[in-house]
Amino acid sequence: MSNSVTLVGNLVEDPELRFTASGVAMARIRIAVSRRYQDRDGNWQEESSFFGGTVWRDHAENVAESLTKGTRVMLSGRLKQRQWETNEGEKRSVVEIDIQEIGPSLRWATASVTRTPRSGDGGSGNYGGGGSAPAPVARTDFGPDEAPF
Repeated sequence: MSNSVTLVGNLVEDPELRFTASGVAMARIRIAVSRRYQDRDGNWQEESSFFGGTVWRDHAENVAESLTKGTRVMLSGRLKQRQWETNEGEKRSVVEIDIQEIGPSLRWATASVTRTPRSGDGGSGNYGGGGSAPAPVARTDFGPDEAPF
């Protein structure tokens, strides 16, 4: 059985970048997923749900550097439940998302992508095929007679 989830929503705050005692980067994010609908009386209603998630290692640093409060994002990951006990002895639990992929939604925005070197490639810019790959950049300077596709 799979517990994967895909969400589209807005960041409610800037990603919070932290490092573990051993130096591993971790970023926490919170998003609001809103739904707008018409009720039985024909009035428009909106409800929001809030979700938290975690991103690790280089991915966390990329998220913290690239995304800010209010950014509409698409993410996919696995659901994970975390439990703890408060100082008063109350048991608490929360369901969070172990984020595997996250990026800006391009439905109402544009983005520019800059590739970062992979860990362990010595900063040489090699991306698998033995050669150097240029950083992909979205072209936005199309003339009136050019198609963007």
